[in-house]
Amino acid sequence: MIRLSNKREAAGITRRGFLVAMTAVGVSFGFPRSVLAAMDPATADGKVLPDEGALYEPSLWYSIDQAGKVKVNIIRAEMGQHVGTSIARILADELEVPWENVEIVHVDSAKKWGLMVTGGSWSVSQSWPVYRQAGAAGRTALIEAAAKKWGVSANACEAHAGKVISGNREISYGELVAMGLTRQFTEDELKALPLKPNDDLQLVGKAVTSLDIANKTNGKAIFGIDAKVDGMVYAAPLLPPTRYGAKVTQMDDSAAKSVKGYQQTLVLDDPSGTVPGWVMVIADSFTAAQKAAAKVKVSWQAGAAAKVSEADIINHGRELLKDSSKGAILDTGDTNTDAVFAKAGDTIEHEYLTATVLHAQMEPLNALVFRNQDGLWEIHSGCQWQSLTTPVLAKALGVSEDEITIRAYLLGGGFGRRLNGDYTVPAALASKALGGKPVKMLMMRPQDLAFDSPRSASVQQLKMAFDENKGVVAMEHHATAGWPTEVMIPVFMPKGINGQPYDPFSIAGADHWYSVGAQKVRAVSNDLANDSFRPGWLRSVSPSWTGWAVESFMDEAAHHAGKDPLEFRLQLLTAEGRNAGAGPIAAGGASRQAAVLKKAAAMIGWGSPQPEGTGLGIASTFGQERDMPTWVAVAAQVHVDKATGLVDVQKLYVAVDAGIIVDPNGAEAQCQGAALWGLSMALYEGTELVNGKFKDGNFDTYTPLRIGQTPEVKIEFMPSKMAPSGLGEPAVTPVAPAIANAIYNAVGVRLRKIPMTPDDVKNALKA
Repeated sequence: MIRLSNKREAAGITRRGFLVAMTAVGVSFGFPRSVLAAMDPATADGKVLPDEGALYEPSLWYSIDQAGKVKVNIIRAEMGQHVGTSIARILADELEVPWENVEIVHVDSAKKWGLMVTGGSWSVSQSWPVYRQAGAAGRTALIEAAAKKWGVSANACEAHAGKVISGNREISYGELVAMGLTRQFTEDELKALPLKPNDDLQLVGKAVTSLDIANKTNGKAIFGIDAKVDGMVYAAPLLPPTRYGAKVTQMDDSAAKSVKGYQQTLVLDDPSGTVPGWVMVIADSFTAAQKAAAKVKVSWQAGAAAKVSEADIINHGRELLKDSSKGAILDTGDTNTDAVFAKAGDTIEHEYLTATVLHAQMEPLNALVFRNQDGLWEIHSGCQWQSLTTPVLAKALGVSEDEITIRAYLLGGGFGRRLNGDYTVPAALASKALGGKPVKMLMMRPQDLAFDSPRSASVQQLKMAFDENKGVVAMEHHATAGWPTEVMIPVFMPKGINGQPYDPFSIAGADHWYSVGAQKVRAVSNDLANDSFRPGWLRSVSPSWTGWAVESFMDEAAHHAGKDPLEFRLQLLTAEGRNAGAGPIAAGGASRQAAVLKKAAAMIGWGSPQPEGTGLGIASTFGQERDMPTWVAVAAQVHVDKATGLVDVQKLYVAVDAGIIVDPNGAEAQCQGAALWGLSMALYEGTELVNGKFKDGNFDTYTPLRIGQTPEVKIEFMPSKMAPSGLGEPAVTPVAPAIANAIYNAVGVRLRKIPMTPDDVKNALKA
């Protein structure tokens, strides 16, 4: 059973008045040293910053000082996944440096870092080759320097534990750095460097101390919500009735003037179109801002979404899917399914629905923004996608992107919500209206949920064709939902084989690894959803709902064919053609999915007799994309109370193939959390749009999984020498269908909508 500051000066702000972010042994956030040095030679406690002396930077990604300490630059956001620890150990292992000599630095949004985004379960997988090459570069340069000093061949030297050794001679990395190293590497040279054999890695796959845990447990960790600066004012937002198209028609702040500390109320003018109709109440304290906001009277003209509700989104999706000319067709090999279905001996077809799901992260949205003495706009807030947020801020403020920097902070939960940095815009506009004065906006929970970019409701229609022997000969998957990528960054959308663009984060998972003969996958954008609210990327993105449909449907197809659901799946996972997989991560393809299925089935005792009202269910998916798959299988044991409709999930046994596991403890925690997130969305989470607003405004009615509802969770990783793939999200995706399949085996009813509520169960039993 699972039971789950430093003060430093910013330019233009007194050095005692600024609290940037977490700074501790092993971890630093916020301002780089060069910025601090430019401000003042003294720190907040009055001490002078020491001269670090010589530094060697073999790569953009780290430096080594003359004490042999290594500072690893991390562009990924820290939101509980210990991402810095995972990435730093990749580099430290290849560099051959003791773990106690490693520090991580979460950097700010300078363009030199390239694409800055933390999502898609990409962080470790994409960092694996980059940081290994960077580590190899430093190790090579240090060996070359030592060899030159001793007058020997570099082949006669080796690196070990922060030293270069040759025979009975040794020299530390720090001593070599003090000599003044300048060796740099071209891209081609980096790619050609020999890496350590995987079997020789000493930190990867081993238990090490996570560098961020100490401050998270002793209260010293600083999140975006904690950011402070001398002279800042607080802003309490008043939100319009619709996300788009709202306009303020009248504002009266006369009653607010009686609140001590109240300053003024701003009606925002937003050139970026991010927060139309927003009003910001300004005061000298958080409490005063909240009290004053309650007294400000605002009238709005609502946008068109005021007439739109969840049923409209679903019904519009169904109408869109009726038109075969709509949407993009993915490349799945033979897509000529019409001819096969016309000659099929038998067919089945089912529809699957998912409700709108909110992020509901624990730290409400917040941002502190000001313009410093150098004219630079500083954004202080936890952010998952700096490269997406910066251009939006630039448009809102009417400045170039070079005039904006986003400072790094811990995130009190992201789950994809902070990929969309829209919440920084109102604070920035308020600061601009006040002449660049520091403005801190903090949302209350109802505002946070009302302003969410949720996972859109979806409609999916699946068809399968069988031959006369019940063999699968064709399959179609038609899906529609609101598309976050289309709304926020359409350049990320590829084109289907019919030339139409599609949102990969709204269809991935439908292009599964089963060999089903002719296969067609069609993705259709639900324009009504896009126009009514801002769809967002939510943890596990489309595989959390495409996997729900595929694996529920596979179970139904197995029963229709009169076959055991496990054996039915295994017969289709033949690892042939496009399903054989290729590349450093996906090689093995369907055979690896078959392996995790077998493992999960063995873990739970698939086929064993169960008590009355209790059933086993199994499902298997991959995430996030076909070229970076993590294969996950979940076996669930559930008990269903027929009288109440309550579903008690007793066991979730999870088998995972994610290639090399870099951080075993972190990986297990990630998969545990992901599986429970999947359970939460399967049975408990879900809201609906009602007249342009989400009906749930707080945790009294929006009820994610509670600790007393958590089942026994077991995670097992498949041994692998393949390059690592992602772990933050994939274990979410097979949980809901595994539970639905277990419910069917327990009481004989098939549920095709999530969340699956007690009323859904009772109604199905009565049908």
